Amino acid sequence: MVSLESSPPALSPHTPPLFWQWRDQAIAYQQRGDRGPAVLLIHGFGASWGHWRKNIPVLGEYCRCYAIDLLGFGASAKPIPSQTLGYTFTTWAALVADFCREVIGGPAVLVGNSIGCVVAMQTATDYPELVTGLIALNCSLRLLHDRKRSALPWYRRVGAGVLQTVLGYPQIGKLFFRQVARAKTVRQALCQAYGDKNAVTDELVAMLLRPAQDEGAAEVFLAFTGYSQGPLPEDLLPRIHCPTVLIWGEADPWEPIALGRGLQNYECVEQFISLPGLGHCPQDEAPEVINPILRQWITEWS
Repeated sequence: MVSLESSPPALSPHTPPLFWQWRDQAIAYQQRGDRGPAVLLIHGFGASWGHWRKNIPVLGEYCRCYAIDLLGFGASAKPIPSQTLGYTFTTWAALVADFCREVIGGPAVLVGNSIGCVVAMQTATDYPELVTGLIALNCSLRLLHDRKRSALPWYRRVGAGVLQTVLGYPQIGKLFFRQVARAKTVRQALCQAYGDKNAVTDELVAMLLRPAQDEGAAEVFLAFTGYSQGPLPEDLLPRIHCPTVLIWGEADPWEPIALGRGLQNYECVEQFISLPGLGHCPQDEAPEVINPILRQWITEWS
């Protein structure tokens, strides 16, 4: 059984972030706590540090907790994708590694959600000296990856390819993004992803929508939507040597736990924790469940 604990008040998503310059781009982050082990929280696709607003104050009571907005998301810069600065896991891993060196000042435990898990895994693979442990919440399985589409039903396989082709036309892609970046659409997606629909609040919807108004947001969305290459979790996990814990909400419709369980067989994985009734973003949906788990492992690895 997972123990529950009361939490200090969540950070307001309106709390001004700190900024750090990386390759001439402004990167937003939050930080709480001035003692103990370093922990870096990495959000999922379309999210930001605010998706950890219910976790940061708790972690900050016993560790140096940081939460970053990846390049292209939240309040961070959203440059037009280029050959030198693309929206790939290699780019984001380099960003995380430099953040550990220049802002944190050394290695950290990385905690990711969704694609943030793959970012953390890529960092642990490419920069092992900077990662002391890894906790992955509902890791993205990248089911639309080129190497995984063959396992999909034919209509989903063909449909995904057609959609990516169509969205590759800038005018159509931007029109599609404008349709997606609406409160009603975001709320519907969240209600699908969260087991507890009461956790889908107006504050959460507004927080996720706000960065979508920034210049470059559409280009970032379309760049990642068309990114069906790069690493899969099963490519990275065999190369990871730091202790790793996988946490999975059983009600996640996007990253099915039945498929996620296959990741627990890699040598680096110390535990696979399933969470009945919770969906894709358990750190936001049920922080009273997630925070004690994070504390347990971070304390054990420190």
